[in-house]
Amino acid sequence: MSVDGQAVRPEAQTNEPGWEVDPDDDWGVAVIATVGRQLKLRREAAGMRAPDFAVAVGYGEDLVYKIEGGKRIPRPEYLDKADEILRAGGLLAAMKEDVGRVRYPKKVRELAKLEATAVEIGVYECNIVAGLLQTPEHARAVIQAAQPPYSSDDVERMVAARLARQSVFARDPAPSIHFVLEEAPLRRPVGGTMVWQRQLEQVLDVGRLRNVTLQVMPTVTEAHPGLDGRIELLKFGDGTAVGRSDGAFNGRPTSDPKQLRILELRYGTIRAQALSPRESLVFIEKLLGET
Repeated sequence: MSVDGQAVRPEAQTNEPGWEVDPDDDWGVAVIATVGRQLKLRREAAGMRAPDFAVAVGYGEDLVYKIEGGKRIPRPEYLDKADEILRAGGLLAAMKEDVGRVRYPKKVRELAKLEATAVEIGVYECNIVAGLLQTPEHARAVIQAAQPPYSSDDVERMVAARLARQSVFARDPAPSIHFVLEEAPLRRPVGGTMVWQRQLEQVLDVGRLRNVTLQVMPTVTEAHPGLDGRIELLKFGDGTAVGRSDGAFNGRPTSDPKQLRILELRYGTIRAQALSPRESLVFIEKLLGET
């Protein structure tokens, strides 16, 4: 359930027309295979050879074959250009929505679906600023720090996916969202001073939203139930819920009522030990003033 660990580079500046397909993502593989087949059929129906189409669309011939063979995920502008060149009347461009969803890693899509329907979201994050709060620059710096390193292509996919999840703040009606963040990650200048400063500003902006409650857990606080890792709780309008904790139930998502009660107890205790929402905003404002 958890994937947090995002502005994406202008795609026109790269010679890559698409992203790698996740072989473990059955739905994604099927979608991209269908899209590739349609592109090939449209090209052949137009009487256009692959080398000529590659020149017209502005990408290498080998990569055109990979997209048509379902091995690469085409970028939105690739589909737009193909639609125009092959005079598809908008049919190829219309595939951008499904292709856009496949672009994101499977686990991120699953989490985004849950967040998109939850009426209440609770997150305790101990090691990083929660992904829903991250700026693009901060997210990119965090993801690039991974070892072994991700490819540049994968970094941008993960950054974009993390940003896409933040659409939850624009939902109407808005869900109730609670964050508890440890002090240490807020003090860590990930990406340099300017990136750090912008990140703190974004945390403040989100923390001031009427449907968001944000709390900071001071480093000087005594031991609490979140010391063994992140906790996430999502509740839905039908009364069901899903939770996950790094330190419980093997870190796997759970909807078992007994296990959820344990997570709720732990999360409630963490919130009780953290600074109040008002104190937390003041704390971050003070921290921002020190940057």
